[in-house]
Amino acid sequence: MAAGAALALALWLLLPPMGVEGAGPPPIQDGEFTFLLPAGRKQCFYQSAPANASLETEYQVIGGAGLDVDFTLESPQGVLLVSESRKADGVHTVEPTEAGDYKLCFDNSFSTISDKLVFFELIFDSLQDDEEVEGWAEAVEPEEMLDVKMEDIKESIETMKTRLERSIQMLTLLRAFEARDRNLQEGNLERVNFWSAVNVAVLLLVAVLQSMVASGRSRLLPQEQSPGAWCKRAHGGSTARNIMMARPWVAMLEKEKEGSGTGAPGPGCLWSCPSCPGW
Repeated sequence: MAAGAALALALWLLLPPMGVEGAGPPPIQDGEFTFLLPAGRKQCFYQSAPANASLETEYQVIGGAGLDVDFTLESPQGVLLVSESRKADGVHTVEPTEAGDYKLCFDNSFSTISDKLVFFELIFDSLQDDEEVEGWAEAVEPEEMLDVKMEDIKESIETMKTRLERSIQMLTLLRAFEARDRNLQEGNLERVNFWSAVNVAVLLLVAVLQSMVASGRSRLLPQEQSPGAWCKRAHGGSTARNIMMARPWVAMLEKEKEGSGTGAPGPGCLWSCPSCPGW
């Protein structure tokens, strides 16, 4: 018994009251959506619109390499209204609209690697709202004249409503711009950090190689390659012996220069190896 009463109460709350005709669908509200479009994929959305209204579509690519995407907008009859290729953002208005579902497609088929983060917003401006306001004004307008007319109040309220709606739309758009700029800055920071680390690694590698080459060259030059040892092997005998052999030739050369001014040096360590130690 209790379960049946609860079920009857639930049905009474969910079902519309009897005798209400022409309730119709709820009014269409503005909306925004952010989604990830995979590489090489195409994604479409359908939005219902009333007749004789204004539909404004704004989209923006806020993430991904290139920040571009293909966009198309079709009417409920399948007519292509907007077609854009490789765009980062766009704003389009359809006025007046047709009753039915509009098709919005975002295509990332040209990209084979990078996914795209896309934000779009739909803004409706229906004439039915104005008609409802007119009916409300006629219902509450007094017969006698007042100092402040209801028409002035209505215009002020409508102006405030329009400005508030535009403010909300601009804030939403600015939030999308901020998200795109933040993604760009984070990407630039990652690239700067990566290449800085690569440069530091290259500098360290070059320093290690230079130290290894310098130590290797010092090991490749043994004591036998010194000038004195070379002079010893070239003339046979000790370095001191070659030096003693070269000294008489020097004395003779000096005498010949003082006399005739001609003379030729003889063989010896002095001429073939001037840097011999001990001279």
